[in-house]
Amino acid sequence: SLKMASDSPESLMTLCTDYCLRNLEGTLCYLLDNETLRLHPDIFLPSEICDKLVNEYVELVKTDSIFEPHESFFTLFSDPRSTRLARIHLREQIVQDQDLEAIRKQDLVELYLTNCEKLTAKSLQTLVSFSHTLISLSLFGCCNIFYEEENPGGCEDDCLVNPTRQVLVKDFTFEGFSRLRFLNLGRLIEGVNVETLLRPLASLAALDLSGIQLNDVGFLTQWKDSLVSLVLYNMDLSEEHIQVIAQLRKLRHLDISRDHLSSYYKFKLTRRVLNLFVENLVNLTSLDISGHTMLENCTIPSMEEKMGQTSIEPAKSSIAPFRGLKRPLQFLGLFETSLCRLTHIPAYKVSGDKNEEQVLNAIEAYTEHRPEITSRAINLLFDIARIERCSQLLRALQLVITALKCHKDDKNIQVTGSAALFYLTNSEYRMEQSVKLRRQVIQVVLNGMESYQEVTVQRNCCLTLCNFSIPEELEFQYRRVNELLLNILNQSRQDESIQRIAVHLCNALVCQVDNDHKEAVGKMGFVMTMLKLIQKKLADKTCDQVMEFSWSALWNITDETPDNCEMFLNYSGMKLFLECLKEFPEKQELHRNMLGLLGNVAEVRELRPQLMTSQFISVFSNLLESKADGIEVSYNACGVLSHIMFDGPEAWGICEPHREEVVKRMWAAIQSWDINSRRNINYRSFEPILRLLPQGISPVSQHWATWALYNLVSVYPDKYCPLLIKEGGIPLLKDMIKMASARQETKEMAQ
Repeated sequence: SLKMASDSPESLMTLCTDYCLRNLEGTLCYLLDNETLRLHPDIFLPSEICDKLVNEYVELVKTDSIFEPHESFFTLFSDPRSTRLARIHLREQIVQDQDLEAIRKQDLVELYLTNCEKLTAKSLQTLVSFSHTLISLSLFGCCNIFYEEENPGGCEDDCLVNPTRQVLVKDFTFEGFSRLRFLNLGRLIEGVNVETLLRPLASLAALDLSGIQLNDVGFLTQWKDSLVSLVLYNMDLSEEHIQVIAQLRKLRHLDISRDHLSSYYKFKLTRRVLNLFVENLVNLTSLDISGHTMLENCTIPSMEEKMGQTSIEPAKSSIAPFRGLKRPLQFLGLFETSLCRLTHIPAYKVSGDKNEEQVLNAIEAYTEHRPEITSRAINLLFDIARIERCSQLLRALQLVITALKCHKDDKNIQVTGSAALFYLTNSEYRMEQSVKLRRQVIQVVLNGMESYQEVTVQRNCCLTLCNFSIPEELEFQYRRVNELLLNILNQSRQDESIQRIAVHLCNALVCQVDNDHKEAVGKMGFVMTMLKLIQKKLADKTCDQVMEFSWSALWNITDETPDNCEMFLNYSGMKLFLECLKEFPEKQELHRNMLGLLGNVAEVRELRPQLMTSQFISVFSNLLESKADGIEVSYNACGVLSHIMFDGPEAWGICEPHREEVVKRMWAAIQSWDINSRRNINYRSFEPILRLLPQGISPVSQHWATWALYNLVSVYPDKYCPLLIKEGGIPLLKDMIKMASARQETKEMAQ
């Protein structure tokens, strides 16, 4: 019943369902008294649509953190005259007693309640209202559904002393469930008498008693003419159990598998037991004996075993008892048994740990109800993806995504699944993955980061995000991914490696994106977070990747974004700049990143007065002579000063250094640069440079701007010529050539 991650486009039905659920008020419903959802009176929906609405709703609440659950959602389906339900699958904490109670008038045919721990015995009573129509019922993992609250004494004061006690309900049975054929009672609470509970059922076809301990299963023979599927996973078996099973001649699917780590286990599978099954259960198409220890040799001699082409013909079977099968089994579960490594296994699908196919079959078969087995199977897949190449990549990815979605709160699955995703999404597999599938990977990775503060999960998730094109592929979850990364970086205790990856991702996310994105991220506290990281590194006197990436991220996020530039100044960014310059005089990358950022600040007219101090101007002037990172540091220092000069002599509010002296040093610096320098810089717009052309107040600023344009269009013509034309640079250059105040060498360069 699990919804598999899919790679094909969504159906129109799915898209409409999703849209309606996210916009209930604007589509199917209105708000009564500003709080209760009510269905519009003219809406009538058949079960095909209602089932999908309910099942998708459960899926959204579980896997989409942005989706808000509605208190009164299930009441929309309370009246069968306007909404019909037939087959619904509800999971986990999403469902409470009052939700089932709300839909009690519906004629349900199929009701799956999986791990719904909030349901109590009140819901058992609600089930009775579906008894005349229900064909399929699962109560798997609903561990409190047989408990009711007992209120001792019934007096008000006493209740404060004695809180309500949980009491096991003993008198409930499936009396009156005349059509019930399929029943899953997996992980039923101890103390419930299964035999009494089930006795009223006339003809059961499928029964799942996973994880229940029953010494006597003789009562199962009452359905020997109807039972086609029996699951006894993790039940302690004995000879008596085997004899009863052998009488259930109609069985097509038998699962007696176990988790070999769960407990000490006396029973051993023998050749005789397997022979008994093959002889008596002649309709068997699926058998699961995973996790069992074989007591005596069930295999044929190894010389014979290795011979010939791999075959699924029963006559050639390496497992001796299966030579008696009439035809190969559809499925054979051999996970964590020695038998899965044999050559000739008479089944079309085998779960095991021998190769990729067997491991994927195991993940597929056990994900929904056996996370403890699934996490070990995913671990094997992780090894395959890491060491060899996955041959069924698409299937592997879909299975891991499905497992991560289904078990959002299972730490083992989150750790192994996120690690496997890292290897399954790396570049060698890139071509085989659709946009839709890669988006699903991003969704489950972000879910993992949200649910787990655990270091391994966080690291795996961050590493997996690095396999994507950033920011393009993360654009559809832009806010969320930034919030999660900033959250990681704001934690007081930090793992070095995660910090490094998270800062790298933050930097990539604000590189080459629109200004509204940068503004939004700035409002989330991005600038403050980066400055705190820089502060910490300064205190440790370390200039590492985190320090460099943090400055680079600030450079990116302030690009043409005045609000973020202002935040940088308000949070003592300039103080940190000076301290870093002093502490790390030799770090070229660092200097380049810091000056790139200050170039952005200097482009904002209202903020320039804050840069107008003797200390800052002296620092910028001295950096004109820097040879760090080719011309980049000198170029950026000159850019900062060019914008300051552009405000004219009256804005020069300091005595030292003199404006003329700084201008002279700027000319000298520009003349020392090689005009064909290859650049370590990326312009999205020339607007801040172009505004320095049509003015006569600062010829040196005009010259710096012309030099910048000349260098970029001559070294990178394909990229920058179209940009210059698009932004109207040509007429500005032509006009400047006619200006009297412009220097001759500037005009020649412009020409």
